Amino acid sequence: MKLRSDDPGAMKSFIVTVQNSVNELKTSSGDGQTKINGKRMEFMLETICDIKNNKKRSKEDSAPRTRLKKWLQKLRVEDVLIRGLKWSKLLDPGKKGQWWLSADMPVSLQNAEEVASTIDKETLEAQKLLQLAAAQRMNTDARRAIFCIIMSSEDYVDAFEKLLRLDLSGKQEKVFNKYYVVLASKLCQHDKNHKFTLQYCFWDHFKELESLSLQRSMHLAKLVAEMIASFTLSLTVLKAVDFAEAKHLTPKRIMHFRMLFETILEHPNNLIWNIFTRVAVNPEYETLRNDIEFFMKEFVVKTNKTILNKFKVAKQALGNAEGILK
Repeated sequence: MKLRSDDPGAMKSFIVTVQNSVNELKTSSGDGQTKINGKRMEFMLETICDIKNNKKRSKEDSAPRTRLKKWLQKLRVEDVLIRGLKWSKLLDPGKKGQWWLSADMPVSLQNAEEVASTIDKETLEAQKLLQLAAAQRMNTDARRAIFCIIMSSEDYVDAFEKLLRLDLSGKQEKVFNKYYVVLASKLCQHDKNHKFTLQYCFWDHFKELESLSLQRSMHLAKLVAEMIASFTLSLTVLKAVDFAEAKHLTPKRIMHFRMLFETILEHPNNLIWNIFTRVAVNPEYETLRNDIEFFMKEFVVKTNKTILNKFKVAKQALGNAEGILK
């Protein structure tokens, strides 16, 4: 139907040719008649007849094409450059001297300069990204590759797909920015191994809180909190933290986990209830529940009275052994 609307004359000529061929087969005997009576041939002829009469077989005919078109638009295919070659230029049949055409014509000087400038620009941007990666202490090829992908991707879907194509093995470290909560969640949903890797990464960072800069510590706290709030991780990610031992509660560690719990308690009450209920139903986490309640009471609520009501919801949820959601 799309071909018919694009070029009705050519489609009419094609249909006439097919009909003539069918008539020739009908007048013949033996194998020709058998071919016409076949189910595949019958279906094809009916389809061609419907096209001729401008009759769609189903309302769903255009659905796959529409989905594909929307997918291409989402990928911003018009903005994609392949060494200076844009999508619109690829589809332009009037362009001469391009590699995808059979004509053996030289590329114009203008096109050559365009390609060269694009390559130079891409090379310069890549060098800048590598310099930034070095400044952020990305000291391995894998870390530099992850950093460059994240910083240069159009959106989280683009970054997600590119990261998967890296085919990384072993434990890889993630670079945090508030934008990347969605990306990290997407990776964890795709493969549970990413979830375990991320959890081990958080545990390593919890051990290094004293050496982290204040900004990096606050960003890490927000990342963990948002991962918990999205139910990608649960509060059990904090089981590696000793909230009860006074010698471990240094000012930097208190500030870090206070930011984490304050970020969680910024969410609606029903979400807070579900977050804390997740660790209430398992007897194995009794110590963790007690430690979390103690820390929030002593170091979160006392310094921020505005979240007292939110704390009460969390405290009640921690004691919700039946796991009934409000």
